[in-house]
Amino acid sequence: MSLNFKIDNDIGFIEFDQKDSKVNLLTMAMVQRLDALLEDIKNTSHLKALVILSNKKDVFIAGADIKEIESITEVEDGREKSRSGQKVFNKLEDLKIPTIAVIDGVALGGGCELLLACDYRLATFNTKVKIGLPEVNLGFVPGFGGTYRLPRLVGLMHGMKMILSGKPVDGTKALKIGLVDKLFPQKGLLDHVNDFISDVLDGKTISNKYKRRKKVKGLAALLENSLIMEYLILSQSRKSVMKLSKGFYPAPLKIIDVVAETYYVQRTEGLDIESKAFGELAVTEISKNLVKVFYLSEKYRKLTIDDTEKIKPVRITKCGICGAGIMGGGIAQLLSYKGIWVRLKDVHHAAVGQGFAAAAKLYQQSVKKRRMTKAQAYQCMARITGTLDYSGFMNADIVIEAVVEKMEVKRKVFKELSESTSDQTILATNTSALSVTKMAQETKDPSKVIGFHFFNPVHRMPLVEIITTPMTSKETIVTTLQFAKQLGKIPIVVKDSCGFIVNRILLGYINEAGRIFEECGQMERIDRLATDFGMPMGPFTLSDEVGLDVGVKVLRVLESHLGARFKPIDGFEKAFNKGYFGKKTGKGFYIYGGTKKPNAEIRSLLGHKSFTSFNGEEFLKRMIYIMVNEAARCLEEGVVGEPADIDAGMIFGTGFPPFRGGLLHYADYIGVDRVAGDLEWFASELKDDRFQPCSYLARLRDKKSGFYGK
Repeated sequence: MSLNFKIDNDIGFIEFDQKDSKVNLLTMAMVQRLDALLEDIKNTSHLKALVILSNKKDVFIAGADIKEIESITEVEDGREKSRSGQKVFNKLEDLKIPTIAVIDGVALGGGCELLLACDYRLATFNTKVKIGLPEVNLGFVPGFGGTYRLPRLVGLMHGMKMILSGKPVDGTKALKIGLVDKLFPQKGLLDHVNDFISDVLDGKTISNKYKRRKKVKGLAALLENSLIMEYLILSQSRKSVMKLSKGFYPAPLKIIDVVAETYYVQRTEGLDIESKAFGELAVTEISKNLVKVFYLSEKYRKLTIDDTEKIKPVRITKCGICGAGIMGGGIAQLLSYKGIWVRLKDVHHAAVGQGFAAAAKLYQQSVKKRRMTKAQAYQCMARITGTLDYSGFMNADIVIEAVVEKMEVKRKVFKELSESTSDQTILATNTSALSVTKMAQETKDPSKVIGFHFFNPVHRMPLVEIITTPMTSKETIVTTLQFAKQLGKIPIVVKDSCGFIVNRILLGYINEAGRIFEECGQMERIDRLATDFGMPMGPFTLSDEVGLDVGVKVLRVLESHLGARFKPIDGFEKAFNKGYFGKKTGKGFYIYGGTKKPNAEIRSLLGHKSFTSFNGEEFLKRMIYIMVNEAARCLEEGVVGEPADIDAGMIFGTGFPPFRGGLLHYADYIGVDRVAGDLEWFASELKDDRFQPCSYLARLRDKKSGFYGK
């Protein structure tokens, strides 16, 4: 059975152990089994206490079965599923005997809601302990009592923060906010649990349901429990949500409404409000899209390639980095944070110092935000050493090249690396557009060469493009894939091709935005058009973040290999020549150094011609559909193997709005026939072949199919 019950010395033990699975999921079948067990326990008079635990390593309960939630298509069906879980957890909460949840790993979603219904929660010092309610990330509210119980247990401020962010807390944080009662070592855990039960039965430890464990005294106590403070918390939560989500995601706002409405009502009424909200949100298109993105994330976090089952990846413990600028320093910081020893090389002491400064700044920010202690930051920084030569590189498991984006420089570096590293060392390039194959040709063993393209900022952006050449060995790919996972990144595997996937698609979008700017002269409105669609920032703000110098250089490379559609617009070239590179120079399309404001000189670069009127609908289609067409070309050329590769790249590499499900999923939602038809209209109206649907897109239209099928 996936759910076992036993009695030992009048103490009941419910053990979760889902068959044929590495984790426990709270399926409806599991909930029904738990319901039956609790009914039996309720009628067993000699039981003194009930302990709930898991037999899975590092997992309590990973959450509900997402597939069951995905299948909900009617509001009432969702509401009923929510009520079913609430009913069982109410039965657990209402048992007359003490109930204790023992957490030795992940307890998320329904797993967290189950332990909230217990009288006591014990956790171990296991670093895998993560407790939280991530439902907001899937577009719905917790449905098994989480919105009702958590704020009452840990306080409104901590409760709202956990539910709205969807981020879990570790054991130490859980103890601090009163989410768990005690932390114990893993060794001898059951003995510690039995001692705790004895204290409970002897009256030495008493549960205060719906009250924080650590009492706040004085003025802080008065403020915490005041209506004014609760109003302020809810009001500030709403402001923060609107600022972060821009109103695109209904779940966070609904969570605030639910908590505000239920905080002063009885359980029955409160849970009914929660189940209604769950049912309403679970059927929305946004929720369905966010579930798709969740599956996409899980797929690529576990990505493997065919016919490599017998190949064992080499664990990376030592890394050399060539190029110690901002990017090199960012890579060094990430690797050292993950426990990897880093040797940072450049040709000047000042450049090496810049890399160290970039890494140190990131650690200082983490300390300031209390994500780590000063001692931990010093320990991580100590893993980074600098050099002006290749000393130490012979011991590296992998070397990442991050020098200037010039092929002649990179080829020279790869030739030197080939002579300064061992036969086992993987040589990786962080190039954003240049040929990995040409770099590999400079080495003694091209099978060890691969692209490993981070996105800026390295510590935030989840995507890594892994670029393979015809010479790259499967052993190299397997180890590099595992390395990406070791760093906590989401990898996509891309064949060596100019611009790869993300930059090739994204630069077409930015260049098209530039063309529209030249036509209408309204840069800020174009940026707003993109953010109103859901992009994290407009194309001109993005250009300033990345650096126009970088963008123009990549566009030139793309133009030389892929044709005139990537020719940088005149306005970009003129801004480039003026040195308007963006944030790094304090002046780009916008001026920085205080309040961000438009750079008036940019518009003057366009000349004094008359501008067209602003057609938002048409302009947005041009920017988005040009990306769809380029993505179709990438599929046609076999740069990636499937549409999901594109959608993963665009969501996790550029921030394409997750609530739209991905670039190609969005194209399917609009209809490939409509996208192709609009592109043809643009090609005719604007007399420019860059809009002509590629043959891949045309074939999909002719077959009346979408990227993901009919």
